[in-house]
Amino acid sequence: MQLVMSGYQGLNVLVQLNWDRLLYPAMVFAALLAGAFLGSMLTA
Repeated sequence: MQLVMSGYQGLNVLVQLNWDRLLYPAMVFAALLAGAFLGSMLTA
């Protein structure tokens, strides 16, 4: 159980340090999807 808790704490530290590196590509992808959606609506 101690190994599981230490592994979870290590994963939590990695997520806290790198959350912005995960968030930026997700936001870029969401913006591309939104642009494609709006572009398809304007050309219809």
